[in-house]
Amino acid sequence: MHIRAATRGSALARWQADRLAALVTVARPDCTVEIVIVETTGDLDRLTPLEQMGGQGVFVKEVQNAVLDGRADVAVHSAKDLPALTPEGLILVAIPERADARDALVGCRLDDLPRGATVATGSIRRRAQLGHRRPDLTFVDLRGNIGTRLARLDGPDGFAAIVMASAALDRLGLAPDVVERLEPSVMLPQVGQGAIAVECRVGDADTAALLAAVDDPEAHRTVAAERAFLAELGAGCDLPVAAHAVPMGASDGPGIDLCLTGSVSSMDGATLLVEERTGPDGSALGRAVARHLLDDRGGAALLGR
Repeated sequence: MHIRAATRGSALARWQADRLAALVTVARPDCTVEIVIVETTGDLDRLTPLEQMGGQGVFVKEVQNAVLDGRADVAVHSAKDLPALTPEGLILVAIPERADARDALVGCRLDDLPRGATVATGSIRRRAQLGHRRPDLTFVDLRGNIGTRLARLDGPDGFAAIVMASAALDRLGLAPDVVERLEPSVMLPQVGQGAIAVECRVGDADTAALLAAVDDPEAHRTVAAERAFLAELGAGCDLPVAAHAVPMGASDGPGIDLCLTGSVSSMDGATLLVEERTGPDGSALGRAVARHLLDDRGGAALLGR
C-alpha cells in the first residue's frame, strides 16, 4: 500500500509527517509513505497577525484541500492549528502519541522578567494569560518558523523572552540556554497542543484502517475532549481561550475519568475565567465546561456574544 501525506513545509511540520510515516511503516511494513508539501495562507503571509488573517485554519485549509481534491490521501497537522469543526468530506481518524502540551518561555524565566519587559508571541491566548499574571509586561507580535523566532530573540529587537510550544523544541532537538516549561496552572495550553492530528477522506476505508493502527487512544481521547470544549465555545486561536485534558487513572480507557480545565479571558487578560471538571465522557465534559464558562461565569460577554 502507498499513501501520500500532505503537510506544510516547515521543519516542524516535516518532522510530524516523517514521524507519522515511521509509525505507519512499523505498523505496516508493506506500506510506503510519500510526503506532499503544501504552502498554506499562514506560510505565505508571515507578517499579518493571525487573528487578522482569520485565526485558526490559516495553517490547515490548503493541506486539507490537497486531500479533498485527490492530491494526497492524508493530511498531517499540529492539532492545535485545527478549527473545532472538521470540514465536510474529511474525518479526523488518528492522534498518535502526544508530546509535552506545555508552553515554554524562552530567553528568561517568568519570575526573572524585569518589570515592563517585552515578550514576543503571536498568540492572543498566550498574551492574555501572561498579561493576567504580569500586567506590567509589554507584548509584540512574532511570526515565522521556530528557527526564525529563536534567531530574533538574540537579535536587535529587544525581546526579553519569546513563548512557543514545548513540543516544538523537543521535536526539533532545540535546547536554548534558558527555557522555562510553564505548568498548565500558570499558562493553560492551546486546545490540542503537543498532538499530531491526521485526517483522511470520508469513505476511504483502507487508509482509515491503516491510520487507526497508529492512533493513541489516550491522546485521541484527551484531544477530543478539548476540541469539544472549543466547538461548544465556537471559538478558535483568534480568541483567548484554552483547554487541557488529562486522564485521572493509571491507564486510559472508557471507564477512566478525564480531568479537563478550560479557560476564557478578556483580550487583555484583565479577566480570566477558569473551570475544572472531571468525568468519563470527554466530549460531554468539554461541552459542559464550555457552557458553564459561557452561561454561568460571564464568558459570553468576554467573547463578545
